[in-house]
Amino acid sequence: MQKELGLPPPPSSAAVRKSMKANRGRDTGPEMRLRAALWKAGVRGYRVHWSGVPGRPDLAFPGKRIAVFVNGCYWHRCPRCNLPIPKTHLDFWKKKFELNVARDERKCRELRAIGWRVLVLWECETKKDMDRCVERIRRLLSAS
Repeated sequence: MQKELGLPPPPSSAAVRKSMKANRGRDTGPEMRLRAALWKAGVRGYRVHWSGVPGRPDLAFPGKRIAVFVNGCYWHRCPRCNLPIPKTHLDFWKKKFELNVARDERKCRELRAIGWRVLVLWECETKKDMDRCVERIRRLLSAS
């Protein structure tokens, strides 16, 4: 993806630089809170960032063929939150977000093509109602 985008624009301030360096690709806050909630609810048997299937789902239940992605609202462009795009380097950021969304769709499509069920949870959902997120996973698990 880096080739398609070119180099990222330079940070506009030290605060922006610090903020951007703090962004993580795995073990994010929403992921960690979901895993803690699942553990507390007695849901076990998942693998974290499992490389046994396309897309390395945030959580995978290999025996049940269920993949769970916990998408950050900003980077994955949550349809509910409608968060703004940075005002500077607009072309770069539009392309970056388009590629992120396309990658997310491709990962889900590839998993479904090999018989997996995919659940995408959004960061805002985990903040608003974690119990509902856990229940959605439980329902998927019990349906298989």
